[in-house]
Amino acid sequence: MCDESPATSIRTATPADAAAVRDLTRAAYAKWVPLIGREPLPMRADYETAVREHRIDLLLVGDRLAGLVEMIDGGSHLLIENLAVDPAMQGRGYGRRLLVHAEQVARALGRPEMQLYTDRAFAANVRLYQRHGYVVAREEPFLEGFTVYMRKALPADPGAE
Repeated sequence: MCDESPATSIRTATPADAAAVRDLTRAAYAKWVPLIGREPLPMRADYETAVREHRIDLLLVGDRLAGLVEMIDGGSHLLIENLAVDPAMQGRGYGRRLLVHAEQVARALGRPEMQLYTDRAFAANVRLYQRHGYVVAREEPFLEGFTVYMRKALPADPGAE
């Protein structure tokens, strides 16, 4: 039996990818607008600046952009600023793959901890991160809701997870 599924790859975004990053992010976060009554912050970000100042890695399925993870080196940790998967590609494990990739980046940088944040109303995202080993560090009011700050310690030996 032959596996006909397209190959996946991850590469770092360049300034030429800014529009695709913006478009995928807007599509991925659109489902949350009715829930919180506004566009989530990643939908309003300046991705021309972000691709120059942050590391944004793109997950490709064949030549199609399926997802992305935007990371900021915080010195003592690696912050996931944005993780987005094309709505048509969700439910296939690409979000989990991008989380694992970000942890690999953190280890390569010598960062012992991952951090991220999300809206408390995005309960499915909070549960996904918890299943992946993240714990809630704190919650803070933000606009009409709450921001959930999460962290995950990274063992020095990835085989120890």
